[in-house]
Amino acid sequence: MAGLDGAAEEDVKLTLVVACALVDADKRVLIAQRPEGKTLAGLWEFPGGKVEHGERPEQTLIRELHEEIGITVKEDCLAPLTFASHAYDDFHLLMPLYICRRWDGDVVARESQALRWVRANRLRDHPMPPADIPLIPHLIDLLA
Repeated sequence: MAGLDGAAEEDVKLTLVVACALVDADKRVLIAQRPEGKTLAGLWEFPGGKVEHGERPEQTLIRELHEEIGITVKEDCLAPLTFASHAYDDFHLLMPLYICRRWDGDVVARESQALRWVRANRLRDHPMPPADIPLIPHLIDLLA
Protein backbone atom coordinates (compact mmCIF):
# COMPACT_ATOMS: atom_id res chain seq x y z
CA MET A 1 0.00 0.00 0.00
CA ALA A 2 1.34 3.45 -0.82
CA GLY A 3 0.94 6.39 1.53
CA LEU A 4 0.07 9.92 0.46
CA ASP A 5 3.74 10.63 -0.16
CA GLY A 6 4.04 7.56 -2.40
CA ALA A 7 6.12 5.58 0.12
CA ALA A 8 5.17 1.97 0.74
CA GLU A 9 3.53 1.25 4.09
CA GLU A 10 3.65 -2.09 5.82
CA ASP A 11 0.40 -3.83 6.67
CA VAL A 12 -0.76 -2.94 10.15
CA LYS A 13 -2.81 -5.34 12.26
CA LEU A 14 -5.91 -3.44 13.38
CA THR A 15 -7.42 -4.62 16.66
CA LEU A 16 -10.91 -3.50 17.66
CA VAL A 17 -11.44 -3.32 21.41
CA VAL A 18 -14.50 -1.76 23.02
CA ALA A 19 -14.57 -0.10 26.45
CA CYS A 20 -17.24 1.22 28.77
CA ALA A 21 -17.28 4.09 31.23
CA LEU A 22 -19.73 2.88 33.85
CA VAL A 23 -20.95 5.93 35.75
CA ASP A 24 -22.61 5.59 39.16
CA ALA A 25 -25.16 7.91 40.80
CA ASP A 26 -22.30 9.98 42.29
CA LYS A 27 -20.81 10.56 38.80
CA ARG A 28 -17.85 8.28 39.50
CA VAL A 29 -16.35 6.07 36.79
CA LEU A 30 -15.40 2.42 37.28
CA ILE A 31 -11.86 1.40 36.40
CA ALA A 32 -10.26 -2.03 36.64
CA GLN A 33 -6.62 -2.91 37.22
CA ARG A 34 -5.10 -5.32 34.72
CA PRO A 35 -4.10 -8.46 36.64
CA GLU A 36 -0.63 -9.97 36.81
CA GLY A 37 0.22 -12.14 33.82
CA LYS A 38 -1.64 -9.95 31.31
CA THR A 39 -0.07 -7.42 28.98
CA LEU A 40 0.18 -4.01 30.69
CA ALA A 41 -0.41 -5.66 34.09
CA GLY A 42 -0.97 -3.21 36.94
CA LEU A 43 -2.37 -0.45 34.74
CA TRP A 44 -5.93 0.79 35.21
CA GLU A 45 -8.44 0.66 32.35
CA PHE A 46 -12.09 0.94 31.50
CA PRO A 47 -13.88 -2.44 31.45
CA GLY A 48 -14.43 -4.04 28.07
CA GLY A 49 -12.66 -6.31 25.66
CA LYS A 50 -11.80 -7.43 22.17
CA VAL A 51 -14.60 -7.56 19.62
CA GLU A 52 -14.85 -11.15 18.39
CA HIS A 53 -15.54 -12.10 14.77
CA GLY A 54 -19.23 -11.63 13.94
CA GLU A 55 -19.87 -9.58 17.08
CA ARG A 56 -21.06 -5.97 17.25
CA PRO A 57 -19.33 -3.65 19.75
CA GLU A 58 -22.46 -3.42 21.90
CA GLN A 59 -22.71 -7.21 22.06
CA THR A 60 -19.07 -7.37 23.11
CA LEU A 61 -19.64 -4.93 25.96
CA ILE A 62 -22.73 -6.75 27.18
CA ARG A 63 -20.79 -10.05 27.19
CA GLU A 64 -17.57 -8.63 28.68
CA LEU A 65 -19.29 -6.62 31.43
CA HIS A 66 -21.16 -9.74 32.52
CA GLU A 67 -18.03 -11.93 32.39
CA GLU A 68 -15.66 -9.43 34.05
CA ILE A 69 -17.79 -7.68 36.64
CA GLY A 70 -21.06 -9.60 36.87
CA ILE A 71 -23.51 -6.95 35.69
CA THR A 72 -26.23 -7.14 33.06
CA VAL A 73 -26.41 -4.24 30.62
CA LYS A 74 -29.10 -3.66 28.01
CA GLU A 75 -27.99 -2.42 24.61
CA ASP A 76 -30.18 0.70 24.79
CA CYS A 77 -28.29 1.74 27.97
CA LEU A 78 -24.99 1.96 26.05
CA ALA A 79 -24.27 5.33 24.42
CA PRO A 80 -21.17 5.91 22.27
CA LEU A 81 -19.09 8.75 23.69
CA THR A 82 -15.76 8.88 21.83
CA PHE A 83 -12.97 6.61 20.60
CA ALA A 84 -9.23 6.13 20.84
CA SER A 85 -6.87 5.29 18.00
CA HIS A 86 -3.42 4.25 19.18
CA ALA A 87 -0.39 2.69 17.47
CA TYR A 88 1.31 0.08 19.63
CA ASP A 89 4.53 -1.55 18.42
CA ASP A 90 2.90 -4.63 16.88
CA PHE A 91 -0.70 -3.54 16.20
CA HIS A 92 -2.99 -0.54 15.94
CA LEU A 93 -5.79 -0.29 18.49
CA LEU A 94 -9.16 1.23 17.67
CA MET A 95 -11.26 1.54 20.82
CA PRO A 96 -14.78 2.99 20.94
CA LEU A 97 -15.75 4.18 24.43
CA TYR A 98 -19.36 3.85 25.47
CA ILE A 99 -20.95 5.36 28.54
CA CYS A 100 -23.44 3.47 30.68
CA ARG A 101 -25.39 4.78 33.67
CA ARG A 102 -27.88 1.91 34.12
CA TRP A 103 -27.29 -1.79 34.68
CA ASP A 104 -28.66 -4.68 36.71
CA GLY A 105 -26.67 -6.39 39.45
CA ASP A 106 -23.78 -5.43 41.68
CA VAL A 107 -20.30 -4.76 40.33
CA VAL A 108 -18.04 -7.65 41.44
CA ALA A 109 -14.48 -8.45 40.37
CA ARG A 110 -14.91 -11.85 38.68
CA GLU A 111 -11.38 -12.09 37.24
CA SER A 112 -9.36 -11.25 40.37
CA GLN A 113 -8.88 -7.68 39.16
CA ALA A 114 -8.96 -4.69 41.49
CA LEU A 115 -11.87 -2.32 40.86
CA ARG A 116 -12.18 1.33 41.80
CA TRP A 117 -14.85 4.02 41.46
CA VAL A 118 -13.06 7.27 40.61
CA ARG A 119 -14.12 10.83 39.86
CA ALA A 120 -13.36 11.74 36.24
CA ASN A 121 -10.97 14.51 37.29
CA ARG A 122 -8.97 11.94 39.34
CA LEU A 123 -8.56 9.35 36.55
CA ARG A 124 -5.09 10.70 35.72
CA ASP A 125 -3.99 9.70 39.23
CA HIS A 126 -4.14 6.07 38.09
CA PRO A 127 -1.56 4.83 35.55
CA MET A 128 -3.40 3.75 32.40
CA PRO A 129 -2.49 2.18 29.04
CA PRO A 130 -1.54 4.83 26.45
CA ALA A 131 -4.76 4.28 24.46
CA ASP A 132 -6.98 5.06 27.47
CA ILE A 133 -5.39 8.40 28.39
CA PRO A 134 -6.94 10.48 25.53
CA LEU A 135 -10.41 9.34 26.66
CA ILE A 136 -10.10 11.08 30.05
CA PRO A 137 -10.82 14.70 28.90
CA HIS A 138 -14.09 13.56 27.30
CA LEU A 139 -15.21 12.05 30.60
CA ILE A 140 -14.15 15.13 32.55
CA ASP A 141 -16.15 17.34 30.15
CA LEU A 142 -19.20 15.10 30.47
CA LEU A 143 -19.14 14.57 34.23
CA ALA A 144 -17.74 17.86 35.58
